[in-house]
Amino acid sequence: MTTTGEEHTEAGTGPWWWVRWRSAVLDASLALASAAECAGEGIRFAHDAGLPVPVGVGFGLVAGAVLLLRRKWPIAVVLVSIAITPAQMGFLMGLVGLYTLAASELPRRIIGALAGMSFAGTLIVTFVRAHQGVVRGDVTMGDWFVPFLSITTAIGMTAPPVLLGLYVGARRRLMESLRERADSLERELQLLAERAEERAEWARNEERTRIAREMHDVVAHRVSLMVVHAAALQAVARKDPEKAVKNAALVGDMGRQALTELREMLGVLRTGDGLRAQAQPVPAVPLAAVGAAAAAAASRAADDPADRPANGSAHGPADGPSLAELDELVGQSAAAGMVVELSVEGDVRVYAAEVEQTAYRVVQEALTNVHKHAAGAKTHVRLAHRVSEIAMQVENGCPPEVGVGAAVRLPSGGNGLLGMKERVAALGGVFVSGPTDVGGFRVSAVIPVFSPSGGTPSGGV
Repeated sequence: MTTTGEEHTEAGTGPWWWVRWRSAVLDASLALASAAECAGEGIRFAHDAGLPVPVGVGFGLVAGAVLLLRRKWPIAVVLVSIAITPAQMGFLMGLVGLYTLAASELPRRIIGALAGMSFAGTLIVTFVRAHQGVVRGDVTMGDWFVPFLSITTAIGMTAPPVLLGLYVGARRRLMESLRERADSLERELQLLAERAEERAEWARNEERTRIAREMHDVVAHRVSLMVVHAAALQAVARKDPEKAVKNAALVGDMGRQALTELREMLGVLRTGDGLRAQAQPVPAVPLAAVGAAAAAAASRAADDPADRPANGSAHGPADGPSLAELDELVGQSAAAGMVVELSVEGDVRVYAAEVEQTAYRVVQEALTNVHKHAAGAKTHVRLAHRVSEIAMQVENGCPPEVGVGAAVRLPSGGNGLLGMKERVAALGGVFVSGPTDVGGFRVSAVIPVFSPSGGTPSGGV
């Protein structure tokens, strides 16, 4: 079946080979008109050929009804119209057949060959009939009239339907191509929207993970020290009131420090654009734009670490702890009863804020884990300033036997080591942790360094 582009894209709802009932009704009407025309012309054909009139009428009806097949077999319709041209039948069938043939998806050489055959047949038949009329005296025009009439009739019966069919076929194919492109673009946009939604969900998950990690880093260490001091306070409250007062003061200091850090962190979420976003309605933003912005921000943060904020994420406060506070951190653990030593190798330097924060948080979390799981064990904290990296190691020995007066067991969420590893990996560093041969535990991390302005390592101070 030879069809046009429009028929390819529409769902078939009509009978047989028609895609629509409207097309079937149109073809049936044209076939009925063609059959009536050929039946009327069959009377004259029967007289000229010396045949009975019913034979000529029946032949005309059958030949004209072939137009019903124009959409399925346009070549057959054109060939039948050419075949009955000598009988001066099928003018409507010839016009409609040539139009359908030219509008179909058949090769141009086939369309040209059949159109040429129809032109030649019409030219010859018209020339012979006109010449016979001149010979009989029915026409008294000059010799130029017969060729002029033949050529004009052949062109008029062939060129208009072929040109119109070619135009309609090209237009339908163009519309089909445009529809396919529109469908393709719609599918691409849908895919982009789905990917943008996935990226937005990934960004939300990353933000939730970052906030959870920050809260863990801020709260876990301070609260762990507070619990240790509270346990010591309970143990010496009656025996040594002076020491109990000192421990109570330390607990208060730890609590105030924890509240201060929490207040600073939550303040970032409540100020600036956050307040404006809560006070004003949020405008509708295309999902693809949200995904593109999230992907661009994540790509920038991954490609250029110097462009990240100081907390090691794509968002967050720029203020935070630094390596200059490491002595105070170790002192707090020592005040809680831990035997801890700090050693620093190499020239002390100033690093980018996120490098110093990450190094500080690694040591802080490692000391917190010692309080939780190895209370009373001797701990060594080592910090090494190298040419292009900074290394840190926290190693504790085997904890003493659990007995009377042992430190209180602290709860653990199991996310401390994972959070440290994520922080170090985000800066392109290496993180390793595991038990030692003597029954202790070791946490090691190496972070590549860069200056606050990015690029090369900063100079010493």
